[in-house]
Amino acid sequence: MGTTETRGPAPGRSAVVLALRRYGRELFRLRVLALPALLLPALGNVGTRYVAPLLIAKLAGQAADDGGLTLASALPYVLGFGVTLLLAEVVWRAGQHCLNRVDALGMEHLYVRGMDELLAQDAAFFHDNFAGSLTKRVLSFGRRFEDFVDTMTYRVVGSLVPLVFGAVVLWTYEPMLVVGLLAMIALTVAAATPLVRRRQRLVNDREAAIARVSGHVADSLTNMETIRAFAAERREADEHRRRVAESRRLTLRSWDYGNLRVDVLVAPMSVLTNVLGLVVAIAFGGSGQGVEEIVVAFAYYSNATQIMFEFNQIYRRLESAMTEAAQFTELLLDPPTVLDPTEPEPLAPEDTGIRFEAVSFAHAGAKPIFRGLDLDVPAGARIGLVGRSGGGKTTLTRLLLRMSDIDDGRILIGGQDISRLRQSDLRSLIAYVPQEPAMFHRSLRDNIAFARPGATDEEIHAAAAAAHVTEFADQLPDGFATLVGERGVKLSGGQRQRVALARAVLRDAPILLLDEATSALDSESELLVQDALWRLMDGRTALVVAHRLSTVAGMDRLVVLDHGSVVEQGTHEELLTANGAYAKLWRHQSGGFLGENGENGESSESAGSAPGSPVPGAGPGGLPGPADPVPDGDDRTSSHVRTSTGPT
Repeated sequence: MGTTETRGPAPGRSAVVLALRRYGRELFRLRVLALPALLLPALGNVGTRYVAPLLIAKLAGQAADDGGLTLASALPYVLGFGVTLLLAEVVWRAGQHCLNRVDALGMEHLYVRGMDELLAQDAAFFHDNFAGSLTKRVLSFGRRFEDFVDTMTYRVVGSLVPLVFGAVVLWTYEPMLVVGLLAMIALTVAAATPLVRRRQRLVNDREAAIARVSGHVADSLTNMETIRAFAAERREADEHRRRVAESRRLTLRSWDYGNLRVDVLVAPMSVLTNVLGLVVAIAFGGSGQGVEEIVVAFAYYSNATQIMFEFNQIYRRLESAMTEAAQFTELLLDPPTVLDPTEPEPLAPEDTGIRFEAVSFAHAGAKPIFRGLDLDVPAGARIGLVGRSGGGKTTLTRLLLRMSDIDDGRILIGGQDISRLRQSDLRSLIAYVPQEPAMFHRSLRDNIAFARPGATDEEIHAAAAAAHVTEFADQLPDGFATLVGERGVKLSGGQRQRVALARAVLRDAPILLLDEATSALDSESELLVQDALWRLMDGRTALVVAHRLSTVAGMDRLVVLDHGSVVEQGTHEELLTANGAYAKLWRHQSGGFLGENGENGESSESAGSAPGSPVPGAGPGGLPGPADPVPDGDDRTSSHVRTSTGPT
């Protein structure tokens, strides 16, 4: 189970700073609401914690001076006390009203921005991160904004503003009261800061452990079929239990450190501060205001020491919120490598011809796949990409889609460098069917319509019929409204490929990329779908990746890739006559499929492997289609070019 481990360094300072900047910009964006949201609760605290006790202190001083109180003499203080509390409550409610909107609007915006940031990442980013971990991080980034703002409102601003007010009042009684209070607060902060920093590292470990639990849960649920197939439920449950136990251990470690180290320091300091306040009030209190000064000193010092005691709790809330937010922002420290140009060219290709010019490419940290690759695909041509696994066929299609950017050279469509186009404009030219079609946990209709959301039901059903989706869709419980399950688990591999092909039909783009588009189909279904593909390719520029050579043997031209280089080009018949790499692959596959008596997987001529022999059962392009099978004497050459560009 160690292969699913994602243990890594905790978010660094730069990630935390970036999270703070994002939250700060959000508060500034909502400043009309954020300013009253931050200040009004603090003003309410001034009323309840400082103005009200001040009135009580003056009432006590009046009683001491007069030797007692009457209702008439006490009435102004009593009324002032009540009005103060009532106004404080009104101010509090108004602040809470604004705060609710700051939290809601801020979280909404951050949820959207977070998803936008993920969607802007390139393909390699998602290969290196668990979907479950990313889900937790992006949602926590938005959700933790509420914790951050609430803590700043109630605990930070809500404590500091009243503290400043209290210090001003204490100064009017005795400056030494202010000096003593500020000195004790400064001493407590200085002593607690190293401990708090140590605890920050423990919190980072705790949050990383929680992310690992989330990532493992998502990974297990996504691959539940594999878990069941290998009877690995107990192993996965044990791994989950181990990760949860590790999370619990690290969580308790951080909590205990706060309770047994930080609070053990702060608690005696708060007691000492309260005692010091009384001593200063008694020692420096002048005649005639001793009682009032003592009451004020007691009340104000108690409130101030409460802030000291809550210092760890305040920092604990802030560090938890910012650490979890930084789990997401650390992903943004390395910007995506595939970006739209600053000044993109308008999409205006001369045609749909594709050209790879001196293209070099390597995945990060890996050996180069292509070095100076040159390949020309004329507009309207049907090109088959064949060769051994790992030769670069799929990579070539992904580079054309700009899933990754090349290291050197150019890729042109209709004379336009694709790196100068918006990614959305580039991909609008292409209908793509990958090796493993991706399905959303949505209805069958939604999965097909994903290619063109504005399509009508008639267009969707027509595309489904062309890809032979209707043949199984009618058997589903709710027809086209049936949910296909996460990653399309309710559909077979062949059914998923038909849905992906229906998307390509509905996309109706002038360039068609097919990467093993029929590999998961049974023979009968493949004949039907290949007929649809042949019709789809008519008038379009098509790049078709295939390991099963019989599916592309009748293409206009076959390009044989090996170790990132074009080793052969030509028609099926020309390449068999050349007796090179393609002929060897053809003989190997023919022998393997037909089971004849050739050695090393090579069949005899009677097996249909002789150079120049037609593809058994193949129509034009190697795909059964509306036309009759191509005779042996088909005169197409490797330079065959079709000028039609297809619909745009």
